[in-house]
Amino acid sequence: VQLQASGGGLVQPGGSLRLSCEASGFSLRGFAIAWFRQAPGKEREGVSSFNSGDGTINYSDSVKGRFTMSKDDSKNTVYLQMNSLKPDDTATYYCAASTWPYAEFTSNLYGDWGQGTQVTVSS
Repeated sequence: VQLQASGGGLVQPGGSLRLSCEASGFSLRGFAIAWFRQAPGKEREGVSSFNSGDGTINYSDSVKGRFTMSKDDSKNTVYLQMNSLKPDDTATYYCAASTWPYAEFTSNLYGDWGQGTQVTVSS
């Protein structure tokens, strides 16, 4: 069981990146999925989450309107499209999977985590 996050990099303010999280060894169907991020010296923060119970997607206030989460079951992959990036978005981004259908941003409900991908927003 593995989650592989990718797509991070260095981008200028106002730019865009798309993160991917591919699952191997299990199907993402039926799992709640979330993206978290953690910047140096800061607590881990939930960014977006997919509720497997009803298919809804939630976003933190800090990224609402700029980030879009999507899921492709045929590729067993979850994406995070990040637009209008700001320096405050700089962090290591992690994807996580939970068997709790409404785990949302409760990180201790997520049992499987990807390795993280670094996003740096800087001019």
